[in-house]
Amino acid sequence: MQIDVARVLGLVTRSVTNFEKDGKAASAVTLTRLYDTSVDDLWDAVTSRERIPRWFAAVEGDLRLGGRYQVKGNAGGTITACTPPTHFAATWEFGGAISWIDVKLAAERQQARLTLEHTAIIEDHWNQFGPGAVGVGWDLALAGLDRYVASGASVDHETAEAWMGSPEGKDFMTTSGESWRAAHVASGVDPGEAKQRSDRTIAFYRGEMPPDIAHPGTGS
Repeated sequence: MQIDVARVLGLVTRSVTNFEKDGKAASAVTLTRLYDTSVDDLWDAVTSRERIPRWFAAVEGDLRLGGRYQVKGNAGGTITACTPPTHFAATWEFGGAISWIDVKLAAERQQARLTLEHTAIIEDHWNQFGPGAVGVGWDLALAGLDRYVASGASVDHETAEAWMGSPEGKDFMTTSGESWRAAHVASGVDPGEAKQRSDRTIAFYRGEMPPDIAHPGTGS
């Protein structure tokens, strides 16, 4: 398994936005990138029970508005919006916490633009790990989608897991984490604090974090 780390991560635009949600401090991480396919095809790839496992993970449940879903080994939740082929939203329930995802698709010339926003309430977890806690996971997911859309080949999950521990995989985690640190600083956060949080997240994804440190969570 080979990935051009610089190319794949360079195709993603990242931002972090801080605001209030339901009277509580919240933050949203947003990823945007183009794919060489149509909106209809990209919509099917990210919403079809048959196709999602080819680049992400197996998903169970009722994949329609109001339905409950569960991603194997990851989050579950409720689908709160669904307007094919351009928009869906859902709760993202993982590790006893709830956050929210919102995905929009749009045609752009001969390509399709995907925008994914993941919103979380700022609590101890966020203060420890920052936006990379979910951002690195979503970078991994969008890289898998890139590979699938380009080749049509399904990901081999055992191979992908082994790749994450390889030098190239660790380079991906580091570069992604540093990119999220830059986006965090751009949102107005102190650079020193942003670095402390991104360093923890990078260490986790590289397999270098002590076992007594909390799991930062993942988007993929």
